[in-house]
Amino acid sequence: MLKQLGIIALGSTLILGACVSGRQYEELETRKNAIQDENNALTAQNETLSTANRELESKLADQDERIQALQTDTTLLGNSLRQMQQQYDKINQLNELLGSKNSKLLEDAVDENRKLLEELDVARNDLQAKEDRLNALEKDLDTQEANLTQLATELESREARVKELEESMAAKDAAAQALRQKVADALLGFKDKGLTVEQRDGKVYVSMEAKLLFPSGSTKVSSEGQQAIMDLAAVVEGQSDLEIIVEGHTDTDQLRSGNIPRNNWELSVLRATAVVEIMTANSSIDPQILSASGRSEYHPVDPEDKARNRRIEIVLSPNLDALFELLQE
Repeated sequence: MLKQLGIIALGSTLILGACVSGRQYEELETRKNAIQDENNALTAQNETLSTANRELESKLADQDERIQALQTDTTLLGNSLRQMQQQYDKINQLNELLGSKNSKLLEDAVDENRKLLEELDVARNDLQAKEDRLNALEKDLDTQEANLTQLATELESREARVKELEESMAAKDAAAQALRQKVADALLGFKDKGLTVEQRDGKVYVSMEAKLLFPSGSTKVSSEGQQAIMDLAAVVEGQSDLEIIVEGHTDTDQLRSGNIPRNNWELSVLRATAVVEIMTANSSIDPQILSASGRSEYHPVDPEDKARNRRIEIVLSPNLDALFELLQE
């Protein structure tokens, strides 16, 4: 009986020790050792008492044999038998007490182990939740890093495109400035005859007042005006990536005629067309880059000066197709 309880206590302690922490395991191990020591002591005592019991039984047998011969020792033997019975009772009570204590220890150990397992399960669930959150954060971080890398790549590409656009626009501006200076130098002799050269918004504007080019109400260019137009054509005919718009402008005096030109619209268009014809006839300018348009009286440069409003404006504009292609990339 005591050996079985000791084995059960030892097995329970070993099982519990596998499920608890190091500190708790050491406490259980200490308690188990104490129980084991107590169990060993009781076992040794039990063996001693068993040996004594066997001896007493042997003596009792001898006494029984001697009772027959020694009736006078009956009282002594009876007392001795009662004493041994009392010892037996004490041993049984001690065994029962030991069994009760061992059972209580096992019950306490089971309860404590159950609580520890519950706490361990809660801790495990909490750790799993934290790991799930950490994995989600790492995944989100990876996504953000990928997005940042993509944005950085796109930013570098855009910066390169902006730099390319800025360089291209700077080159266009420089070319327009050089062209303006070249045109101004070529037409310097006409400076005081109603001809101006300006650069605005990356374009070169050559403005010729009507008095330099046309007699009043006429669409035929004067000889001096033809020379100015040919001088201009000679400057621009070697230019590449250029668009040339010839605009005709009138003043607000209304033209009423049954013949062509019948009004200011026709007069402005025909004068612009006459300038284009002189440019193409006296230079190698590609007609595809030329266009003639009439603006009538609706774009005056000075509402108080009709003479300035009667003019031809030749707009030299760089071809921006390359810039538009960059912008669309």
